[in-house]
Amino acid sequence: MAGLLCGTKRRKQASDLQEEGKNAINAPLLPGGPELLPEDTLLEENAERTILDPTSREDLNFKDLQKVLVDWINSELEEDRIIVKDLEEDLYDGQVLQKLFEKLSGYKLNVAEVTQSEIGQKQKLQTVLEAVNGVLRPLEWNTEWSVDSIHSKSLVSIVYLLLALAMYYAAPIRLPEHVSVRVIVVKKKEGILQTAHVTKQLTSTTTEMMIGRSERDAFDTLLDHAPDKLNVVKTSLITFVNKHLNKLNLEVTELESQFADGVYLVLLMGLLENYFVPLYNFYLTPESFEQKVHNVAFAFELMQDGGLQKPKARPEDVVNLNLKSTLRVLYNLFTNYKNSE
Repeated sequence: MAGLLCGTKRRKQASDLQEEGKNAINAPLLPGGPELLPEDTLLEENAERTILDPTSREDLNFKDLQKVLVDWINSELEEDRIIVKDLEEDLYDGQVLQKLFEKLSGYKLNVAEVTQSEIGQKQKLQTVLEAVNGVLRPLEWNTEWSVDSIHSKSLVSIVYLLLALAMYYAAPIRLPEHVSVRVIVVKKKEGILQTAHVTKQLTSTTTEMMIGRSERDAFDTLLDHAPDKLNVVKTSLITFVNKHLNKLNLEVTELESQFADGVYLVLLMGLLENYFVPLYNFYLTPESFEQKVHNVAFAFELMQDGGLQKPKARPEDVVNLNLKSTLRVLYNLFTNYKNSE
């Protein structure tokens, strides 16, 4: 009899929880709102869960962002023969995230290679996320992920984590700008489930997403406080580069855009150092982001071969039309070759 009563009580508790979930779904949401699953509403006191709105899941910009991230992961882990097709299904157990972080950081994490159990997967995720958070902590990054959210296949949390890694490690990719999604936040407070719609911004502008690798310098000051003087600097640099590029019947009018594919930068280095750069060493008409990055990186190598220090800017920044980065590179050339004929 006692066992029967206990069983009946457990069934009633489960039924109450299901009913509570239904009430939470039906009451606060607008008519026609997305349907929540019962497990999305079974929460402990003060716990909350974030669910992606189905309309955002179908958003083309969000899908484009996911594709960019998937392609990037597959490119990074090609040597490990790892192929990611679905961010939710392939990253939740921590295996791919472990390999990705190890590849990007150069650190070897002390975790089991293969973990099938839920406990083992969460332990691996804990180790991986602690390492990631440790790297990002000095930048005071707002962590929008946790072991539970990643393991429960929260696509928004997974994307936030990948974006942080991509930006911190300067992934050679172009992230779609101004991507945001709507989520439903379900929270249990004083035994009552509360829901709210919230918009989450995933990406902003390319410039804002770039992480500064160097201390603020004169160009920062020019960009922030003296745009009139900045124009003078730009004019001087344009005069300098055209003095040499005109020899090839080439002319520059916009610094940030015309040097973004690396072609003029490579040709300019050949002119400044007085040698011909073989066309097979770079892409004369680059089409992809990767080809443009290759060109700029190759130009940086030519600069170092000529005795210049390695540019502070990253090739990806120049390709992404970052004016400050392009100015730094060209000003370095100007100070070293301003007297060259």
